[in-house]
Amino acid sequence: MYDRPKSIQRRYEMLRFIFLMAALLAAAPAYAVDGNQLLEQVDRNLAPESYELYRKLINIEPDGKKKEFVLFTVKKGKDKIAGLFISPASEKGRSTLRLGENMWLYIPNVGKPIRITSLQSVIGGVFNNSDILQLDYSEEYNVLQVEDEGKEYLLHLRAKTKTVAYDRLKMWVDKEKVSPTKIECMTEASMLIKTLYFKDIKDFGGGIVRPASVETDSPLYKGYKSVMLFANFKKREVADEVFTLTFMPNIDSLR
Repeated sequence: MYDRPKSIQRRYEMLRFIFLMAALLAAAPAYAVDGNQLLEQVDRNLAPESYELYRKLINIEPDGKKKEFVLFTVKKGKDKIAGLFISPASEKGRSTLRLGENMWLYIPNVGKPIRITSLQSVIGGVFNNSDILQLDYSEEYNVLQVEDEGKEYLLHLRAKTKTVAYDRLKMWVDKEKVSPTKIECMTEASMLIKTLYFKDIKDFGGGIVRPASVETDSPLYKGYKSVMLFANFKKREVADEVFTLTFMPNIDSLR
């Protein structure tokens, strides 16, 4: 008889809890976005795992002066990429190789390939070696958070290791195309290093539909800008021997 009020109170509190949870579930999205799965889809929409392509890289100085480079590039899997300088004449025959976080530059008549780092740049300008020899984003980053911004998702990424060029990325992804529109590259303390802008969606054929140009600027290099233009982008299976130091003088044979 004396326990009845407490029993009723417990039931009342339980009902309140149930109704509160139901209200929260009703207000939540119908499904949660798997950030790492979304990032993998972004990678595959940007490029197949194995491919070849040509790129023109343009460095633009504050006075408008330009310097252009043309590179032939092949990639295999998530962590093997090699490139060859086609022009200008002063750079022709140089080649680059990246295996995971290890990078090399080969210069004809100099001897064996030399080690280079991700934050250096074989062309100068705002693009560094990590940008030029880009691996899959999902290979180097984990997704910490996904924000819904209407027509875009905002992905907050953190580097998997300390050897990755940028500690954090903020990536805006077009929901319809599942392709990035902008990426902010930052330090661990969230200081902005550079911004990448993905533009000019193009159908390259073979199921490759992606931005045909990437532009970048940086608060660290005020007034400077670099542009990367993509052409002849297609799937290609390449032998493992291509991604070795001994093959670096012979990359031109793949063209």
